[in-house]
Amino acid sequence: MYLTDRSTPQAAGTEQGRRRGPGPRVAPVVLVLGTVSLITDISSEMVTAVLPLYFVTTLGFSPLGFGALDGLYNGVSALVQLTGGHLADRVRNHKLMAGLGYGLSALCKPLLLLASSIGTLGTVLALERTGKGLRTAPRDAMISLSTPSEKQGRAFGVHRAMDTTGAMLGPLAAFFILRAAADGYDAVFGVSACVAALGVLVLVLFVPGRRQDARQDEAGAADGRPPVRVREALDLLRLPRLRALAGCAALLGLTTVSDAFVYLLLQRRAGIGEQWFPLLPLGTAAVFLLLAVPVGALADRVGRHVVFLAGHVALLVGYALLLWAPATPVLPCVVLALHGVFYAATDGVLPAALADIVPAQLRASGLAIVGTSQALARFCCSLAFGAAWTVWGDGPALAGSAVGLLCCAMVAGTVLRPAGDTR
Repeated sequence: MYLTDRSTPQAAGTEQGRRRGPGPRVAPVVLVLGTVSLITDISSEMVTAVLPLYFVTTLGFSPLGFGALDGLYNGVSALVQLTGGHLADRVRNHKLMAGLGYGLSALCKPLLLLASSIGTLGTVLALERTGKGLRTAPRDAMISLSTPSEKQGRAFGVHRAMDTTGAMLGPLAAFFILRAAADGYDAVFGVSACVAALGVLVLVLFVPGRRQDARQDEAGAADGRPPVRVREALDLLRLPRLRALAGCAALLGLTTVSDAFVYLLLQRRAGIGEQWFPLLPLGTAAVFLLLAVPVGALADRVGRHVVFLAGHVALLVGYALLLWAPATPVLPCVVLALHGVFYAATDGVLPAALADIVPAQLRASGLAIVGTSQALARFCCSLAFGAAWTVWGDGPALAGSAVGLLCCAMVAGTVLRPAGDTR
């Protein structure tokens, strides 16, 4: 069982690319969607960076209350992905569904200025994450359908690199706004809303719409084709390779400790001062940004299953260093570098692996199935890891995750092993 197969028919754009020569390294729509994601991530990460302090110090929430909202913030989008993916395929307009998702998230930003209770904040955050869930699969489907199969890894790498640039700029923008503005949190939320609106505007004006989606349909069918039904989307699970990919993504996700726990463990292990803690995610993001494109191109050449599993090996080495390496000044740099390598080798490579598995008319649904399986598994891992930390301590909890990751990687390596074609 392996991730992709060259024998599967490709999108119409691939055949056109063969007739016209090599063409650009990535399609223009990938660059535009990357710009939209960059702008939107600046907006989102501005808010994410200040929410913990805002909830606990300004609104006086208890850690339990914040934990509940944080779980809601990160868990809702995973469940909504399935709906967004299916609706995008059903109406055969990926731009429309992505636009609705981006628009809903943008509308929720100014509502944070009005919310002051756990109920209203929970509602606003749930709606914001609903927007993220609606847009993720249609956006990735547009990237996939606009790119020849042999360049999928590079295309997703370019998009993820641009997305990560926004993730780096967002916290820095929030930091400077808090220092400069009298009502710092209100200023952050207001600026975030304006930036999010700019992202929606770029999407509306520059991303191709319904007709371009239709041309990318691998069957070249006209709009008269019956709408995609839920049963057709569910029937994707009958594809052996899709089941293998979704199952392995979920299996590995069950032992992938969340970023917040990794940073907290690193801070404790290396004795990093609290004032430097907010900068730890920037270390991961910087490495991710540098490696996303070359690692994606490498996956296109040597096999996406190889790079995907290698990313989890890098994460496993990071776990081992957190458990047993001496607390030297170089430890944070090495662990953050390995964390960034993990994301560069998995975040864009996983959707790229679906290019030759899922038919074009069901591409968003297939992406949603795999993405949701991974996200829900990681959410479960976060809950289990937090409980294990509370009962046994951080060291035993991480050791258990490391052993589990090693076992799951061995299973995934067997299931996703190449058969003939190494792609």
